[in-house]
Amino acid sequence: MDAITSLAKRRGFVFPSSEIYGGLRSSWDYGPLGVELKNNLKRAWWRAMVQLRDDVVGLDAAVIMSPRVWAASGHLEVFTDPLVECLNCHQRFRADHLPGVHAPQSGHEADESTVDMAAKPTCPNCGKHAFTDPRNFNLMFKTHMGPVEDASNEVYLRPETAQGMFVDFATVQQTSRKKVPFGIAQIGKSFRNEITPGNFIYRMREFEQMELEYFVKPGTDEQWHEYWIGERMRWYTDLGMRSEHLRLREHDSDELSHYSKRTVDVEYAFPFTDWGELEGIANRTDFDLRRHQESSGQDLTYFDPETEERYHPFVIEPAAGVDRAVLAFLLDAYREEEAPTAGGKVEKRTVLGLHRDLAPIKAAVLPLSRNDRLVPQAREVFDLVKTRWMCDYDDAGSIGRRYRRQDEAGTPYCVTVDFDTLDDRQVTVRERDSMRQDRLPVAELSDYLGERLP
Repeated sequence: MDAITSLAKRRGFVFPSSEIYGGLRSSWDYGPLGVELKNNLKRAWWRAMVQLRDDVVGLDAAVIMSPRVWAASGHLEVFTDPLVECLNCHQRFRADHLPGVHAPQSGHEADESTVDMAAKPTCPNCGKHAFTDPRNFNLMFKTHMGPVEDASNEVYLRPETAQGMFVDFATVQQTSRKKVPFGIAQIGKSFRNEITPGNFIYRMREFEQMELEYFVKPGTDEQWHEYWIGERMRWYTDLGMRSEHLRLREHDSDELSHYSKRTVDVEYAFPFTDWGELEGIANRTDFDLRRHQESSGQDLTYFDPETEERYHPFVIEPAAGVDRAVLAFLLDAYREEEAPTAGGKVEKRTVLGLHRDLAPIKAAVLPLSRNDRLVPQAREVFDLVKTRWMCDYDDAGSIGRRYRRQDEAGTPYCVTVDFDTLDDRQVTVRERDSMRQDRLPVAELSDYLGERLP
């Protein structure tokens, strides 16, 4: 994690927000490379979940919704975490995040080190063992809409994107004319007032989600649940994540959410815990549509024209965290290895072996030097490739140092313009992982890269 956080800041992936004012805990900004990586990740998800399917449509719902939405969904009542306070240092913690505590979603499997609150766990801050009794803490951010800050104007920042897809279900279904089974997909910001955020961008109070609500006929829900578990695991491995770093974990009955019939998590082997959740795939049954129909008085059933049945569809929900996925792909792609230098020696190089769909910069154009004769030719090559891909132009430092910078950024291809280019109109293309170099005409460069880049 130290290596990744250092690289993330040094290369402009992710760094602390408001840093000149001392930062804000668990608040992070995505820099030039980070925003490209994040956008590529979301684009890959959208392509797989919406673009390449004819049974899923998209939605971009409002962040602030009617507070009645959260009353109906159960979030006002049960969207809580157990909060305890150390009686010695007065630091506050989530009870299920204390070292050794085995509780739903604690990330700690029951073993010989397991303790519970009655067995006096250790305070991570001061080492004492005295805590207050756990009390429920609602995770939703509350604010006010309008000029008067009273109870009648209270609203909430959404803690998940899912509810927008449920309250808009009938409108989306009618306007898109989709038949069950079909899905509504959304990518957007969510907000949770986490008691103990941390581990870089793994747990934050402001984060982004990629969620699909897939509506199916009751009785087919278990089959569709298995289908989406397989699809979502395959998505990560198709983008280069190593399968040995992934696993599926079934939720125990005592940790299921209030709406869930069954939930399976896709977990990644993060270095700060044995396994950590990347994505949850839940069978939400018809809980949400029924609750919103009861609360709003609006009909949220689906009429099947073929069977002439009317029913509330069951919902299968693959819900992934964008930020957690960014962290997992960075960790999985990071490696240090020895590489030969131009002088015949060996040096260490740091490489982000990101899948080419995810790489922030697809190609970098590197003039051998800042010589006045090379610059116009290098700029011409850069103008050629930047129209199709996100590219970088780098002329600062030795060519070897620039290769290393691009390796750290995860750039798949570097295009070098040298003095021979002035005569033969050819460039050298270096591939990141193998460091193989191909010499080819500038006129063929676009086709060469087009065969290898998305």
